[in-house]
Amino acid sequence: MITDLTQAETLRFADALAALRDDDWARKTDCTLWTVRDMAGHVLGMTRTFSALPQFVSHMVAGTRAAGERPQIDGLTEVQVKRNESLSTRALVDELRTLAPKNAAWRKSRRLMRRIPMKIDMKGGRETWRLGFLFDTVLTRDTWMHRVDLARAVDQPMTLTADHDGRIVADAVDEWARRHGQAYALRLTGPAGGEFRRGEGGPSIEIDAVEFCRILSGRAEGDGLLNQEVPF
Repeated sequence: MITDLTQAETLRFADALAALRDDDWARKTDCTLWTVRDMAGHVLGMTRTFSALPQFVSHMVAGTRAAGERPQIDGLTEVQVKRNESLSTRALVDELRTLAPKNAAWRKSRRLMRRIPMKIDMKGGRETWRLGFLFDTVLTRDTWMHRVDLARAVDQPMTLTADHDGRIVADAVDEWARRHGQAYALRLTGPAGGEFRRGEGGPSIEIDAVEFCRILSGRAEGDGLLNQEVPF
């Protein structure tokens, strides 16, 4: 994802947090171990982690230690939530807004780091990514999907536009299609949706764009080609 999309998504997440009522922060989310407050701490922590090299190194080391025998991401997210749990909700939102442009610029500028390989466990097995894929794509998708989680947790509509959310969804569709490699006709409904097709003779699928992404992320059940996981 390009820099303007990355920055805009962080700011949209901050705006969604700023609109919460006091009791909304304690609500449970689709990330079953987290409340809204925990999830917000994770998103801030991830934004902070990828905003400067010293923070990146420090957080990765702390996350590895906290993970033990588990995947590093589990330890990293735990550290992020814990380090931010004492912040007031206003301070959390303010820091997200301050970090949004720094985070986007730092991720774009990592010319050497983006070549570094990393191992990731997916449903289909272990994959090797380059850090550039994480910087450019997955981190933006992660914040976007947590904004979906937030909207569902507090039962409020999510701000969706074709020029922003539609680009994130279309990119996820493109990766989904590359991963399964089969013919399909896909109609995604809603402001972030669109029509996508590859080849002839494949299944025809019609579904809400956000729900489509929730399924690909593992948050909801899917069958057939919708069983193909995409990283969020």
